[in-house]
Amino acid sequence: MQSRDGAWGAFDADNTHTFLNNIPFADHGALLDPPTADVTARCVSMLAQLRDTPEISASLARGVDALNRQQERDGGWFGRWGMNYVYGTWSALCALNAAGVDAQAPSVRRAVDWLVRIQNADGGWGEAGDSYRLDYKGYQASPSTASQTAWALLGLMAAGEVDSPAVARGVAWLADTQGEDGFWDEPRHTATGFPRVFYLRYHGYPKFFPLWALARYRNLKRANSRAVAFGM
Repeated sequence: MQSRDGAWGAFDADNTHTFLNNIPFADHGALLDPPTADVTARCVSMLAQLRDTPEISASLARGVDALNRQQERDGGWFGRWGMNYVYGTWSALCALNAAGVDAQAPSVRRAVDWLVRIQNADGGWGEAGDSYRLDYKGYQASPSTASQTAWALLGLMAAGEVDSPAVARGVAWLADTQGEDGFWDEPRHTATGFPRVFYLRYHGYPKFFPLWALARYRNLKRANSRAVAFGM
């Protein structure tokens, strides 16, 4: 399932015939299943926790190379199945950490700087679906959401930033916005069906992603090591 460029798509390999997006009724520009950074990161994370054969190690190395090539100029990564660059950057940072890429590597540092730069004034993170525009102008800010804040926190912690002020502010935002039922209200769509066509709001997202991020923060703060030991 690994594509020739070392990356992965969700359902197919080398599904990159972009001319098909120009046929009638394909004008939404999302007809294909090309390799994307978020799916590549998932596969890299899995392979990094196996790597028990030369074949797996070789596939892993090609996947890491693909992620490095897929990084955007501003430091983030595209996210096909969650909105959007915050999601993709979380995925990529976790994968690079699992693969043993040094936290001081230029690609990791660029991603950390980007996540810190786009943090909202209230301490959370949010991103609008406008970031999928065909005439890409960069990340599109949006009010903070629990799931997107959790993704940013998980990515930063994977990059060794558990003690950073940005992480502390993000954790504080999650703590301050938690509802009386223990969960978070998230009326905004943070998942992607087809970019520029329709978006999804998974009701589980504002439940398990914030808890995941808070638990990881607590565990890393209590541990002897600040290193995230798992692939995601």
